[in-house]
Amino acid sequence: MTTLYVRFLLPPMYEAVLPQLIALLGEFSPTVEALPPDAALVDLGGAVRYFGRDAVELAAVIRVRALALYGVECVIGAGPGPMLARMAARTASPGVTRVVPGDPGAVAEFLAEQPVAALPGVGAATARTLCEYGLDTVDRVAAAPQGTLQRLTTARIGRELHEKARGVDRTRVTPNAATRSTAAERPFPRDELDPYRHRRALLSLADELGARLRDGKQVCRSLTLTVRYADRSTTTRSRTLPEPTAHTTALSTAAYRMYEALGLQRARVRALGLRAEGLRPVEGSARQLTFDPADEKARALEAVADRARARFGPGAIVPGRLAA
Repeated sequence: MTTLYVRFLLPPMYEAVLPQLIALLGEFSPTVEALPPDAALVDLGGAVRYFGRDAVELAAVIRVRALALYGVECVIGAGPGPMLARMAARTASPGVTRVVPGDPGAVAEFLAEQPVAALPGVGAATARTLCEYGLDTVDRVAAAPQGTLQRLTTARIGRELHEKARGVDRTRVTPNAATRSTAAERPFPRDELDPYRHRRALLSLADELGARLRDGKQVCRSLTLTVRYADRSTTTRSRTLPEPTAHTTALSTAAYRMYEALGLQRARVRALGLRAEGLRPVEGSARQLTFDPADEKARALEAVADRARARFGPGAIVPGRLAA
């Protein structure tokens, strides 16, 4: 199996073109897995035989089409599986496809000096634990007994580390995978210093995401706030919600808290973005009862507003602070 990991270098906080780029990849293979906000996995097993071209040649065609049709450059990694393709893309540069050959010797050589944090699924806490015991590179993790890795982490994580460090990848490209995140952004017509307008934009973002989630019968587990400044630098903050939700009030409250924690003072903000992550079906998601009549009233009004929007359009009902 030959897999491409394609990361599109989208302009900051601009994701509207991603569905078209995913459709472009679908012209080369029916097995495409979108990885919002800016990447995708492509299984080229059948495409290599059908087009009579290898992975590097197909990657070059994809790069040219993305640039010609949408003005988007991309970074591409290729490998025998999703894990190695992802890792190859980290060291790739625009215009050059980084390839990891499929033979075991080449895989071992590629993994040898990689930092342990480069392995997909290894977070900061796990990497820190491993580094404290001298297991700071992938080859050192590969040399460690599986039992040792399991004692340092957990049984499941230790087993996965033992396999990944040796190039064993059990993941597969899942076509039409359920979206795991959704985002919205609000650019300002000029660099905005007014905190009131910042908060109005956050409320608008939370209202849009909440309506989108409820329409798709989904809830989210966490929120990520992105603030883009006049000098094009960005600040990103994430917050795990107390419970999975699609309630606009809960989303806006979390967004406000992340914004306030930044302590911005007369910051020239060019755009704000909010991403709902960890999406899951609303069925089976528990909600803590509050016995608060105001909360129940807000949820009832939310349901009425959703029905009105479904019938008369998204602008039929908006929060009072956004009416102006």
